Amino acid sequence: MSSYRYHVIFKVLCLVLAGCAVVPAVTAGDAFAAEPDTAGGAPTGVVSVPDQNSVVHLYFARRNSFFLSAEQRSLLHHNNPPGLAHAIISALIKGPQKGLMNTIPAGTRLNALYIAPDGTCYVDLSAAVRKNHPGGSRSELLTVYSMVNSLVLNVPEVEGVQILIDGNETPTLAGHIDMQLPLKANMLLIR
Repeated sequence: MSSYRYHVIFKVLCLVLAGCAVVPAVTAGDAFAAEPDTAGGAPTGVVSVPDQNSVVHLYFARRNSFFLSAEQRSLLHHNNPPGLAHAIISALIKGPQKGLMNTIPAGTRLNALYIAPDGTCYVDLSAAVRKNHPGGSRSELLTVYSMVNSLVLNVPEVEGVQILIDGNETPTLAGHIDMQLPLKANMLLIR
């Protein structure tokens, strides 16, 4: 299958997930699992419980610096590559625990995540990632590569990351970094 067909399949998947209020991490062949309905207090479907713990390095901004630094973290996740990738992005959104600075704007949500057979991880974020972004080329670089480096360097199945906003491709996040193609890890940003 071509990369374009995977992108179309991913968009359809995002629309279906958004319509059902289900946001699982899936790959081809994985089953969907409904998230608990917290408003009613009881699950509305089958709840899949994370069952594996992995030690990962999450990349956050350093104070008074233009670089990313790793924060070692133990993450509970589903025992598959998309489950680990989902846990990594969720942890990045929550922010660092020890002296580093968050790179993802407040209010950002992970809408969906999909790892294609070619190793591209599609990360669909809510529009808040753009709306609440402070701007500037360095800040945008750190936001994008905190996600890209954290995924590529921790999930062996991920070779590149394509960031989407509300299910759509976007040329840039804040006007500087070209995000039209999947991005590879950038080791020069890590100190």
